[in-house]
Amino acid sequence: MPLSVLKTKSGTSPAASAHDPESGIGNSGKGVIDTDDIDENDESGQSILLGIISQLKPGCDLSRITLPTFILEKKSMLERITNQLQFPDILLEAHEEKDELKRFVQVVKWYLSGWHISPKAVKKPLNPVLGEFFTCYWDLPNKQQAFYFSEQTSHHPPKSSYFYMIPESNIRVDGINIPKSKFLGNSTAAMMEGSTVLQFLDIKDSHGNPEKYTLSQPNMYARGILFGKMRIELGDHMIIKSSKYKVDVEFKTKGFISGTYDAIEGIVKDHAGNEYYEISGKWNDVMYIRDLRKKSTKTILFDAKSAQPLKPLVRPLDEQGEFESRNLWKKVTDALGRRDHTTATDEKFAIEDDQRQKAKKRQDENDEFHPKLFRPAHNPSDDLEFYIYKDIPASSSHEDQIRAILEIAPVLPGQEFTEKFSLSGHEKHEAQNQAKHVGP
Repeated sequence: MPLSVLKTKSGTSPAASAHDPESGIGNSGKGVIDTDDIDENDESGQSILLGIISQLKPGCDLSRITLPTFILEKKSMLERITNQLQFPDILLEAHEEKDELKRFVQVVKWYLSGWHISPKAVKKPLNPVLGEFFTCYWDLPNKQQAFYFSEQTSHHPPKSSYFYMIPESNIRVDGINIPKSKFLGNSTAAMMEGSTVLQFLDIKDSHGNPEKYTLSQPNMYARGILFGKMRIELGDHMIIKSSKYKVDVEFKTKGFISGTYDAIEGIVKDHAGNEYYEISGKWNDVMYIRDLRKKSTKTILFDAKSAQPLKPLVRPLDEQGEFESRNLWKKVTDALGRRDHTTATDEKFAIEDDQRQKAKKRQDENDEFHPKLFRPAHNPSDDLEFYIYKDIPASSSHEDQIRAILEIAPVLPGQEFTEKFSLSGHEKHEAQNQAKHVGP
């Protein structure tokens, strides 16, 4: 079967049939201000916030506290993760780079490129409920497609597992996001645990394994939530490693007296400590690179102000399942878009209360939750706790890889759910393994 047939099953082009609320679809006119860019710090909003202060103590876990809807973004964390994937051109350039050091630098550039994509106001994404999932895809400039699947694989603590692949370019990304939120007085912190694993499947290391990069995340701070101007800062360290090189990028938070906002600084080194490049600038403005061996002047690595992200495409709402992010939260996000926080709060409570009832039922029946799209890691040496359930061998043809990806869950317009979707990822993974042993 040719790849062009595999790419879409709908009668129209994927781009035309995909639904993107950020594009203005459904709005009455152009120039509508996105409510994610509005700080809802009016009198009524502040009174709601002050109403929960009695629950808060410095260092407490915010994941167990219901936060007011006026600080919520119209997007689930499962979708928010895709912000990091909206510059595939840089990733494709990295894959094509033949020099290992320059390839590493391109990976660093790619991973730094997406952090500036966020609401202009201080907003946090919706906390996904257990079993919630999100799928999307990209039509790339090189005529290939990228696919993304994510699922909330744990609720306490919250864990968002994800998988991304550009099969025809032999690029695969697996990851898990584990935010641990804390109240710090006049600020909150999201300590971002978990990691991302990038592989170039057709580039082999000295052991014959795909070239692999492990990437951590900076932490996020919301300042001025009780008094002063509210502001988001990224802070602490982002560490990127390959088998030969590493970089520790420090995200500098502004001090009380001195310093500046949004600055970054890092040195690309090999594992023996030899230094090659210096990274500097601001993560939401211009980032620079300087060759330390040549002692040259710094040049632009990435300009966030002029960069054009490539947003993901999502199936229409009427094709989505009950627990797909945009469908699940639609009443909440519609209300947030109208700045109707009473309705948003009521609809959000209804979803969360349903989750509490499901959790109680599982407890009463001594039943355990199992993700549908992901399965637990098998080996202690695995980098992540969960992986996509479908085995997609790097040695398979691109056509077979795409076919396997499309069997995971509906991702392209026109795809339908199958009976197997309701099975756990663990069951489906085991069934696939058994089918391999039995053979045709």
